[in-house]
Amino acid sequence: MNVQPQSDARRRFLRRGGTLAVIATVPGLAACDRSRKHLAGVQDALRLLDFFAANGEVASSGAWNPAQVFAHCAQSIEYSMQGFPEMKPALFQATVGAAAAGVFAAAGQMRHNLAEPIPGAGELVAAADYQPALQRLRAAFLAFQAFQGPLQPHFAYGALERDDYLFAHVLHLDNHLDELSPRPDFLV
Repeated sequence: MNVQPQSDARRRFLRRGGTLAVIATVPGLAACDRSRKHLAGVQDALRLLDFFAANGEVASSGAWNPAQVFAHCAQSIEYSMQGFPEMKPALFQATVGAAAAGVFAAAGQMRHNLAEPIPGAGELVAAADYQPALQRLRAAFLAFQAFQGPLQPHFAYGALERDDYLFAHVLHLDNHLDELSPRPDFLV
């Protein structure tokens, strides 16, 4: 699959979110952390997952342990291909959801409640061994890249184009890195 550069996906994602005036009114943009390097795209995400797979210990400072974090991010990617179990109302998707997507695209990073499950999603098991969930997340990214079928609307943002969805998935994982350690050298 030929993925367009991140800047093209960011522009489309931003256009979908509306004007900068609307974006500036959505809480969260000011809360984005610009002090650390962020994942630049899917290759960085896969590189990060390889880093965690090779590392003996991954810790979480948040409410979820690493297995739950990796499973949650995998669920999001899987649901974008299969369909989310519960959807926000269309009005929410067209207003608040679209504005939030625009905020995240403009900032180049996402900020959301890191302990909030996807509505209607299966339980996140707090397994001590995070490797199976990590491999599930890696497989989900690879499956998404190879997926040729129609993508399902995001439960909050609504319909997204393929590259926009991939960009959102990378931003989503990147946000969860706020609570995971150790941090690889390429993200310090």
